[in-house]
Formats: sequence, C-alpha cells, structure tokens
Amino acid sequence: MATKIFVNLPVKSLDKSMAFFKRLGYGFNAQFTDETAACMVVSEYIYVMLLTHDKFKSFTPKAIADATKSTEVLVCLSCESRAKVDEMVRKAVDAGGTTYKQPEDHGFMYGHGFQDLDGHIWELIYMEPSAIKQ
Repeated sequence: MATKIFVNLPVKSLDKSMAFFKRLGYGFNAQFTDETAACMVVSEYIYVMLLTHDKFKSFTPKAIADATKSTEVLVCLSCESRAKVDEMVRKAVDAGGTTYKQPEDHGFMYGHGFQDLDGHIWELIYMEPSAIKQ
C-alpha cells in the first residue's frame, strides 16, 4: 500500500475555504467532510484536511499559528507545465487569495504561489522532466 499524506490546515470559515478551493478545481471526499472538516482531494495520494479552529485544536495542545503573520508550513505542489502554475495562481487570486512574491524562473524550474483565505502559503512548481535524474 502506498503512503498517503493528509495535510491538516486550520481555517476560519470552512464554507468559504471550500468555495475557494473549488474555484481552483479541487474536489472533496464527502465521506470525510462534515460541518467541522473537509477532505480536499489533491491527488490519489495527497489530501488536505481543512479543519475549523475548534476541530484543529482537538488534535494539538499548541496554539494555532496566525498564517497572516507567521509561516508554519509551506505547501508545495508540482504542476504539469509553467502555464498550469500561472493558471492556478490566477484562479487563486480571482477567488480571493493573494500572491506573496513574484514568479521565479530558474530555467529548469519555474515557480510561483499564492496565499489562501487564511494566509497559508501554497507554492506551485514546474520542473523540466529532463532536469530530474532517475
């Protein structure tokens, strides 16, 4: 069985966060979605659990970081092309997100990103397949 990853993120408004990510093209697994949590499907092996603050607090004794003021994690996802990176950032901004820096072009790798409604940073990268050594 392949290892799967479930990234857990606290969100202020579950409904608004779900609407934001739906505009980026993501779907949700209804089996693991209720009024306190939503299971966003990124890929066959990657899921993001959007959790209300109360639900998130039930998993940790630590305070929830304010992602608009500090960075707890950088979520980085690969894309199939430079155009897809730009498209996803454009969709995020159109849905109410913001950018936090200019795109970076390193020749073999291109990246840009956005901040979601709660300030979590999502980096998107495209890497030329020929640059990846097997």
